[in-house]
Amino acid sequence: MPERRFPAQPGVVPAARRSGGTLFAALHGTLVPHRRVDPRPQLDAHALFHQRSVAMGWLDDRSAGGGSEAGMARAPGLWSTNDAGWGHPLGAVDTDLISWFQVEATAVADDRPLPVQPLLHCAESATARAGVVDLAAIQVLLPVQGLVGVARPPYAPVPAARTTEWFPACDPRTATPVEVTVTGGRDRAVTGSARALADDVARVARPVFDCRGLDVVGPEALRPPPFDDRFWNGPASDGVRMRGHLSEWTTDAIGWLSEVIADVSARLGIRAPALVTVTRA
Repeated sequence: MPERRFPAQPGVVPAARRSGGTLFAALHGTLVPHRRVDPRPQLDAHALFHQRSVAMGWLDDRSAGGGSEAGMARAPGLWSTNDAGWGHPLGAVDTDLISWFQVEATAVADDRPLPVQPLLHCAESATARAGVVDLAAIQVLLPVQGLVGVARPPYAPVPAARTTEWFPACDPRTATPVEVTVTGGRDRAVTGSARALADDVARVARPVFDCRGLDVVGPEALRPPPFDDRFWNGPASDGVRMRGHLSEWTTDAIGWLSEVIADVSARLGIRAPALVTVTRA
Protein backbone atom coordinates (compact mmCIF):
# COMPACT_ATOMS: atom_id res chain seq x y z
CA MET A 1 0.00 0.00 0.00
CA PRO A 2 1.33 3.53 -0.67
CA GLU A 3 2.61 5.48 2.28
CA ARG A 4 0.06 8.05 3.42
CA ARG A 5 1.40 11.44 4.49
CA PHE A 6 -1.59 12.44 6.61
CA PRO A 7 -3.27 10.81 9.62
CA ALA A 8 -6.15 8.51 8.74
CA GLN A 9 -9.53 10.20 9.06
CA PRO A 10 -12.98 8.81 8.26
CA GLY A 11 -14.46 10.22 5.10
CA VAL A 12 -16.79 9.42 2.26
CA VAL A 13 -15.30 8.23 -1.00
CA PRO A 14 -17.22 9.37 -4.09
CA ALA A 15 -18.92 6.33 -5.58
CA ALA A 16 -17.96 5.36 -9.10
CA ARG A 17 -20.90 2.94 -9.26
CA ARG A 18 -24.17 2.33 -7.46
CA SER A 19 -23.34 2.15 -3.78
CA GLY A 20 -24.96 0.61 -0.73
CA GLY A 21 -23.49 3.37 1.44
CA THR A 22 -20.61 3.75 3.86
CA LEU A 23 -20.09 1.03 6.47
CA PHE A 24 -17.90 1.82 9.47
CA ALA A 25 -16.81 -0.71 12.11
CA ALA A 26 -15.02 0.09 15.39
CA LEU A 27 -13.57 -2.60 17.67
CA HIS A 28 -13.32 -1.77 21.38
CA GLY A 29 -11.54 -3.67 24.12
CA THR A 30 -7.90 -4.58 24.70
CA LEU A 31 -5.07 -5.61 22.40
CA VAL A 32 -1.95 -7.33 23.72
CA PRO A 33 0.66 -6.95 20.95
CA HIS A 34 2.50 -10.03 19.72
CA ARG A 35 6.14 -10.24 20.77
CA ARG A 36 8.22 -10.03 17.64
CA VAL A 37 11.83 -11.17 17.31
CA ASP A 38 12.69 -8.60 14.65
CA PRO A 39 11.48 -5.05 15.24
CA ARG A 40 9.24 -3.92 12.40
CA PRO A 41 7.35 -0.75 11.60
CA GLN A 42 3.87 -0.58 13.05
CA LEU A 43 1.51 -2.76 11.05
CA ASP A 44 -0.71 -0.90 8.61
CA ALA A 45 -4.34 -1.62 9.51
CA HIS A 46 -5.54 -0.54 6.07
CA ALA A 47 -3.09 -2.82 4.25
CA LEU A 48 -3.97 -5.80 6.45
CA PHE A 49 -7.70 -5.27 5.94
CA HIS A 50 -7.27 -4.77 2.19
CA GLN A 51 -5.24 -7.97 1.82
CA ARG A 52 -7.70 -9.99 3.89
CA SER A 53 -10.59 -8.64 1.81
CA VAL A 54 -8.82 -9.75 -1.38
CA ALA A 55 -7.99 -13.17 0.08
CA MET A 56 -11.62 -13.81 1.05
CA GLY A 57 -12.93 -12.64 -2.33
CA TRP A 58 -14.90 -9.78 -0.79
CA LEU A 59 -13.09 -6.77 -2.27
CA ASP A 60 -14.77 -5.04 -5.21
CA ASP A 61 -12.00 -4.27 -7.71
CA ARG A 62 -14.21 -2.81 -10.42
CA SER A 63 -13.19 0.76 -9.59
CA ALA A 64 -9.47 -0.09 -9.90
CA GLY A 65 -7.63 1.67 -12.71
CA GLY A 66 -6.34 -0.05 -15.82
CA GLY A 67 -9.07 -2.68 -16.06
CA SER A 68 -10.85 -2.05 -19.33
CA GLU A 69 -7.79 -0.51 -21.00
CA ALA A 70 -5.76 -3.65 -20.31
CA GLY A 71 -8.60 -5.98 -21.25
CA MET A 72 -8.82 -7.24 -17.68
CA ALA A 73 -11.96 -8.42 -15.94
CA ARG A 74 -12.17 -6.83 -12.49
CA ALA A 75 -13.72 -8.79 -9.64
CA PRO A 76 -17.05 -7.67 -8.18
CA GLY A 77 -17.32 -7.87 -4.42
CA LEU A 78 -19.03 -6.68 -1.27
CA TRP A 79 -17.13 -3.42 -0.78
CA SER A 80 -14.31 -1.17 -1.86
CA THR A 81 -11.87 -0.30 0.89
CA ASN A 82 -11.71 3.26 2.08
CA ASP A 83 -9.66 3.73 5.24
CA ALA A 84 -8.64 2.10 8.51
CA GLY A 85 -6.47 2.77 11.53
CA TRP A 86 -5.40 1.93 15.06
CA GLY A 87 -6.69 3.80 18.10
CA HIS A 88 -8.89 6.87 17.91
CA PRO A 89 -8.65 8.74 14.59
CA LEU A 90 -9.68 12.00 16.29
CA GLY A 91 -6.96 11.79 18.92
CA ALA A 92 -9.18 11.01 21.94
CA VAL A 93 -7.18 9.35 24.72
CA ASP A 94 -9.93 8.25 27.12
CA THR A 95 -11.14 5.35 25.03
CA ASP A 96 -10.79 1.59 24.63
CA LEU A 97 -10.93 1.77 20.84
CA ILE A 98 -8.51 -0.75 19.30
CA SER A 99 -9.07 -0.36 15.56
CA TRP A 100 -11.52 1.00 13.02
CA PHE A 101 -12.35 0.17 9.40
CA GLN A 102 -14.38 2.00 6.77
CA VAL A 103 -15.64 0.67 3.45
CA GLU A 104 -18.01 1.69 0.69
CA ALA A 105 -20.50 -1.15 0.41
CA THR A 106 -21.63 -2.35 -2.99
CA ALA A 107 -25.38 -2.04 -3.54
CA VAL A 108 -26.92 -5.11 -1.93
CA ALA A 109 -28.84 -7.73 -3.90
CA ASP A 110 -32.56 -7.96 -3.17
CA ASP A 111 -32.20 -11.18 -1.16
CA ARG A 112 -28.93 -10.35 0.65
CA PRO A 113 -28.27 -8.29 3.78
CA LEU A 114 -25.72 -5.54 4.23
CA PRO A 115 -22.34 -7.32 4.48
CA VAL A 116 -21.75 -6.65 8.17
CA GLN A 117 -20.75 -10.23 9.07
CA PRO A 118 -17.91 -10.38 6.53
CA LEU A 119 -16.88 -6.80 7.36
CA LEU A 120 -16.46 -7.66 11.05
CA HIS A 121 -14.73 -10.93 10.17
CA CYS A 122 -12.12 -9.04 8.15
CA ALA A 123 -11.83 -6.33 10.81
CA GLU A 124 -11.21 -8.85 13.58
CA SER A 125 -8.78 -10.89 11.44
CA ALA A 126 -6.75 -7.79 10.52
CA THR A 127 -6.65 -6.62 14.14
CA ALA A 128 -5.60 -10.04 15.43
CA ARG A 129 -2.47 -9.94 13.22
CA ALA A 130 -1.18 -7.27 15.59
CA GLY A 131 -1.92 -9.08 18.85
CA VAL A 132 -4.35 -10.92 21.07
CA VAL A 133 -7.75 -9.24 20.99
CA ASP A 134 -10.32 -9.22 23.79
CA LEU A 135 -13.44 -7.50 22.49
CA ALA A 136 -15.60 -5.52 24.91
CA ALA A 137 -17.83 -3.81 22.35
CA ILE A 138 -18.32 -3.33 18.63
CA GLN A 139 -19.82 -0.30 16.92
CA VAL A 140 -21.16 -0.37 13.39
CA LEU A 141 -22.50 2.54 11.38
CA LEU A 142 -25.22 1.08 9.15
CA PRO A 143 -26.23 2.89 5.93
CA VAL A 144 -29.92 2.13 6.39
CA GLN A 145 -30.71 4.71 3.72
CA GLY A 146 -29.00 2.41 1.20
CA LEU A 147 -31.71 -0.19 1.78
CA VAL A 148 -34.49 2.19 0.78
CA GLY A 149 -36.05 0.97 -2.44
CA VAL A 150 -34.46 -2.49 -2.25
CA ALA A 151 -37.20 -4.92 -3.32
CA ARG A 152 -36.97 -7.64 -0.68
CA PRO A 153 -38.58 -10.86 -1.98
CA PRO A 154 -41.39 -12.60 -0.04
CA TYR A 155 -39.08 -15.46 0.95
CA ALA A 156 -36.50 -13.04 2.45
CA PRO A 157 -38.15 -9.92 3.90
CA VAL A 158 -35.20 -9.76 6.32
CA PRO A 159 -32.48 -11.62 4.40
CA ALA A 160 -30.23 -12.35 7.40
CA ALA A 161 -33.03 -14.46 8.86
CA ARG A 162 -32.35 -17.09 6.17
CA THR A 163 -29.21 -18.12 8.11
CA THR A 164 -30.73 -18.14 11.59
CA GLU A 165 -30.18 -21.85 12.10
CA TRP A 166 -26.40 -21.45 11.96
CA PHE A 167 -26.25 -20.00 15.47
CA PRO A 168 -28.30 -22.39 17.66
CA ALA A 169 -25.82 -25.12 16.67
CA CYS A 170 -23.16 -23.52 18.88
CA ASP A 171 -22.33 -24.58 22.46
CA PRO A 172 -25.20 -23.29 24.69
CA ARG A 173 -22.59 -22.25 27.27
CA THR A 174 -21.38 -19.50 24.93
CA ALA A 175 -24.54 -17.38 25.49
CA THR A 176 -23.43 -13.92 26.61
CA PRO A 177 -25.39 -11.05 28.23
CA VAL A 178 -25.20 -7.92 26.08
CA GLU A 179 -26.56 -4.42 25.69
CA VAL A 180 -27.50 -3.25 22.21
CA THR A 181 -28.01 0.44 21.52
CA VAL A 182 -29.33 1.92 18.29
CA THR A 183 -29.35 5.64 17.50
CA GLY A 184 -30.06 7.67 14.41
CA GLY A 185 -28.10 10.66 15.68
CA ARG A 186 -30.23 13.79 15.49
CA ASP A 187 -32.92 11.87 13.59
CA ARG A 188 -35.41 10.66 16.20
CA ALA A 189 -37.10 8.13 13.95
CA VAL A 190 -35.31 5.32 15.82
CA THR A 191 -36.70 6.27 19.23
CA GLY A 192 -40.05 7.11 17.66
CA SER A 193 -40.22 3.49 16.53
CA ALA A 194 -38.60 2.06 19.68
CA ARG A 195 -41.27 -0.50 20.58
CA ALA A 196 -41.81 -1.67 17.01
CA LEU A 197 -38.04 -1.89 16.45
CA ALA A 198 -37.50 -3.98 19.58
CA ASP A 199 -40.49 -6.20 18.88
CA ASP A 200 -39.41 -6.89 15.30
CA VAL A 201 -35.79 -7.53 16.26
CA ALA A 202 -36.90 -9.85 19.08
CA ARG A 203 -39.18 -11.77 16.72
CA VAL A 204 -36.68 -12.17 13.87
CA ALA A 205 -33.53 -12.65 15.97
CA ARG A 206 -34.87 -14.77 18.84
CA PRO A 207 -32.63 -17.83 18.25
CA VAL A 208 -29.59 -15.54 18.17
CA PHE A 209 -30.54 -12.59 20.38
CA ASP A 210 -32.96 -13.11 23.25
CA CYS A 211 -34.25 -9.60 23.97
CA ARG A 212 -35.29 -9.21 27.61
CA GLY A 213 -35.59 -5.46 28.10
CA LEU A 214 -36.06 -2.15 26.30
CA ASP A 215 -35.71 1.50 27.21
CA VAL A 216 -35.16 4.84 25.51
CA VAL A 217 -31.96 6.53 26.66
CA GLY A 218 -30.32 9.90 26.35
CA PRO A 219 -26.93 10.71 24.82
CA GLU A 220 -25.14 10.11 28.13
CA ALA A 221 -25.96 6.38 27.87
CA LEU A 222 -24.62 6.06 24.31
CA ARG A 223 -20.99 5.34 23.44
CA PRO A 224 -19.78 8.18 21.19
CA PRO A 225 -18.55 7.08 17.77
CA PRO A 226 -14.91 7.57 16.68
CA PHE A 227 -15.71 10.03 13.93
CA ASP A 228 -16.82 13.61 13.50
CA ASP A 229 -20.54 14.37 13.71
CA ARG A 230 -20.40 15.69 10.14
CA PHE A 231 -19.64 12.14 9.00
CA TRP A 232 -23.14 11.00 9.92
CA ASN A 233 -26.27 12.57 11.38
CA GLY A 234 -24.68 13.32 14.76
CA PRO A 235 -24.51 14.09 17.51
CA ALA A 236 -26.86 11.52 19.01
CA SER A 237 -29.85 13.08 20.75
CA ASP A 238 -31.27 9.79 22.07
CA GLY A 239 -31.38 6.09 21.34
CA VAL A 240 -32.95 2.71 21.98
CA ARG A 241 -31.28 0.26 24.37
CA MET A 242 -32.11 -3.44 24.28
CA ARG A 243 -30.82 -5.90 26.88
CA GLY A 244 -30.63 -9.63 26.40
CA HIS A 245 -28.42 -12.61 25.61
CA LEU A 246 -26.46 -13.17 22.42
CA SER A 247 -26.03 -16.83 21.50
CA GLU A 248 -22.26 -16.33 21.27
CA TRP A 249 -19.84 -13.44 21.74
CA THR A 250 -18.44 -13.45 18.20
CA THR A 251 -18.21 -11.01 15.33
CA ASP A 252 -20.43 -13.44 13.37
CA ALA A 253 -23.30 -13.09 15.83
CA ILE A 254 -22.80 -9.34 16.26
CA GLY A 255 -22.65 -8.83 12.50
CA TRP A 256 -25.74 -10.96 11.92
CA LEU A 257 -27.72 -9.02 14.54
CA SER A 258 -26.60 -5.73 12.98
CA GLU A 259 -27.81 -6.92 9.58
CA VAL A 260 -31.21 -7.70 11.08
CA ILE A 261 -31.38 -4.29 12.75
CA ALA A 262 -30.57 -2.56 9.45
CA ASP A 263 -33.39 -4.26 7.53
CA VAL A 264 -35.91 -3.93 10.35
CA SER A 265 -35.08 -0.22 10.59
CA ALA A 266 -35.57 0.28 6.85
CA ARG A 267 -38.90 -1.59 6.97
CA LEU A 268 -40.05 0.79 9.73
CA GLY A 269 -39.36 3.80 7.54
CA ILE A 270 -36.06 4.92 9.09
CA ARG A 271 -34.07 6.77 6.44
CA ALA A 272 -30.92 7.86 8.29
CA PRO A 273 -27.67 6.03 9.09
CA ALA A 274 -28.02 4.03 12.30
CA LEU A 275 -25.20 3.58 14.80
CA VAL A 276 -25.40 0.19 16.50
CA THR A 277 -23.27 -0.62 19.56
CA VAL A 278 -23.16 -4.12 21.00
CA THR A 279 -21.48 -4.28 24.42
CA ARG A 280 -20.66 -7.32 26.50
CA ALA A 281 -22.49 -6.81 29.79
